[in-house]
Amino acid sequence: VLHLYLTENFKLRETGPGEAKPGESLTLSCTISGDSVSSTRATWDWFRQPAGKRPEWMGCTWYRSGRWNTEYPSSLQSRTTITQDTSKNQVSLELRSLTAADTGTYYCSGRDTQ
Repeated sequence: VLHLYLTENFKLRETGPGEAKPGESLTLSCTISGDSVSSTRATWDWFRQPAGKRPEWMGCTWYRSGRWNTEYPSSLQSRTTITQDTSKNQVSLELRSLTAADTGTYYCSGRDTQ
């Protein structure tokens, strides 16, 4: 069961280039408004959805006990990095060595993990 951590006052906005070439890297940022990126009750996820297919989880980050944690699926771990910027209230996704298989819609989400 996935519990989405969304309220009327909580919004996520993704930004980044609309396209990239094979072999390049891509960085997408997710700006959080209505809550702090370092909230100890939230986990921030990245997903992508290829056209006509189910969404694919790309990884997540969360802040607990004074430190940041990240987790990735094994299939993407070597090419993916999720970072946090508390000054901008953002989480970012970097995907390296792009291929045609990386084509899709990318989005971030937050979930309550308390």
